[in-house]
Parts: sequence; structure tokens; C-alpha cells
Amino acid sequence: MKSFFIAAVCMATAFDSTPRCASQHEPQSLFNGRDLSGWHVDVPAADSNVRVRNPFLVRNGMLVTLGEPRGHLITDSSYRDYRLEVEYRFPAAPGNAGVLVHASTPRALYGMFPRSIEVQMEHGNAGDFWCILEDIRVPDMERRRGPPAEWGTTEGKARRILNLTDNSEKPLGEWNTMVIEAVGRSIRVWVNGDLVNDGSDATADHGRIALQSEGAEVEFRKLLLSPVSRLHITR
Repeated sequence: MKSFFIAAVCMATAFDSTPRCASQHEPQSLFNGRDLSGWHVDVPAADSNVRVRNPFLVRNGMLVTLGEPRGHLITDSSYRDYRLEVEYRFPAAPGNAGVLVHASTPRALYGMFPRSIEVQMEHGNAGDFWCILEDIRVPDMERRRGPPAEWGTTEGKARRILNLTDNSEKPLGEWNTMVIEAVGRSIRVWVNGDLVNDGSDATADHGRIALQSEGAEVEFRKLLLSPVSRLHITR
């Protein structure tokens, strides 16, 4: 528990490290199956309650987010040009969660969310983009985001960009595979093999990767990061 609070306090300085170019590295698992090495926790409720639990844990070889209290599990390292393969499921009840890419400034939105682009995992909406002080463009932008006058990346703005299909997820309790390809300023997302979002001209091209604790229990059994050359982008 002590290490949990130390990690939360040290998060601001951890964001200052130099980003790695994933294309210079072999595929790597971001989760070793034993502990949360390589990650740090930020739970705002821990600032005022020393007894608050850590919502991120390892159970039966899986990384688990309990959903409460709300917060983020964030990689210590920063990455660019990669493909992230995530295998996850909601084991008990449908709910909300997300994978944040290009994460930087902590607690930048609503005193909770780090500056980033969220790839939504909410049951029924997997693959939506949420813009958190970063932005991205997609085809049919007005249809999928609403009137341009309402677009934005801060509180009260239209930050959600709908995915291309809501029919790609497995039934509750079954394992889903989400692939996020972040290369240059493009982000593409597949859910169980279906292309569900395809964005370009993002306002960031590197950063940390974060998992959310956002109200529902989620189990992760795979978090595999692979290098992607800008010359060999999947199409």
C-alpha cells in the first residue's frame, strides 16, 4: 500500500521522462503477470483519504481494475509508433473503462483525466475516441461528433467521436481483443478484428499509456506492445 501512495505522489515527475520510439524495440508485454512493475497509479481520492484502496491489482495472473475508486494506471515509460494488443473482459456486469494513449499532463481534465486521447472500452461503445485536451480527426467528422461549433477538448465541449460499429464486442463475460495502432499522428482501432475507428492529424504523437478505473471491474490478460514502422502501417 505504501508503494501505491509513493507512485501517486511521484506521477508528476514521471511524466518528464524521454519518450521511447517503439520501432526501435522488440515486442514487449506491458504486464508481467505478477505485479504492476512498469506502471504507477494516480487516484485523486488518495490525496484526502489515506485509507483509500488501490483499484488496480493482480489476480490469478490477470491485471484487474476494480472500477472504484476512480483513477488511472499509467506506464512509467512513454511510447511512439506502436501497435498495442489488449485482451480484456467485463467479468460480472457491463460498465465503463478505457485505454488512454499519448497521455501526458496528469489530472488535466476535471481534476481526474490525464491529457490524452482515450480509446473507449465501455460495453457497447468500444472504439469511440474521447478527446482529453488532445484532438484527432476522422472521416464523417460532423456526423460522428456533432456540429463543428461544439467541438473541443475541454470541459463542456463535444469530445466524443463515435466509432464505426457497435456490433463488434463479444457477449458479457467473454474475452475481447482490442488492437490500437498509434503511428505518427494516426490512431486506428480494431475490436475483435473489425476496424472500429480510424483517426488522423492527432495533436500528439507520443506519450504514456493508461488504463482507467471508471466504475466497473475489468480483467486484462494481455497487453502486448509491438513496434510499427511508419513505412509499414496496417491497412
